[in-house]
Amino acid sequence: MSLTSTEANGAQIVTVNADRIDAAMAIQFKEDMRSETESGPDRVILDLSLVQFIDSSGLGAIVAAMKQLGRDRRLDLAGPTPMVEKVFRLTRMDTIFNLYASLNDAVSANNT
Repeated sequence: MSLTSTEANGAQIVTVNADRIDAAMAIQFKEDMRSETESGPDRVILDLSLVQFIDSSGLGAIVAAMKQLGRDRRLDLAGPTPMVEKVFRLTRMDTIFNLYASLNDAVSANNT
């Protein structure tokens, strides 16, 4: 799984450079997220703007990535496509994560 990482406005931005997060990629996603976010700012923004499909394994991998950050760090989600956002809302995961319509919205929010 290809992830890239940058920093902006005091947050680490991790971009998913794949069109799916599913059972075939979930384990690799978790490992890559751990590597990318081992250290860094207290806020991590996961840019999902390229992801067109996510299944329950993908959701689980994102939850695992959030837990890996620990209590003092936060994972926010940015730019979900309509289908991905629908999955988060149907599973009520939108009550666990802050969902932002775009990466710009997430970066400018910077609510700690």
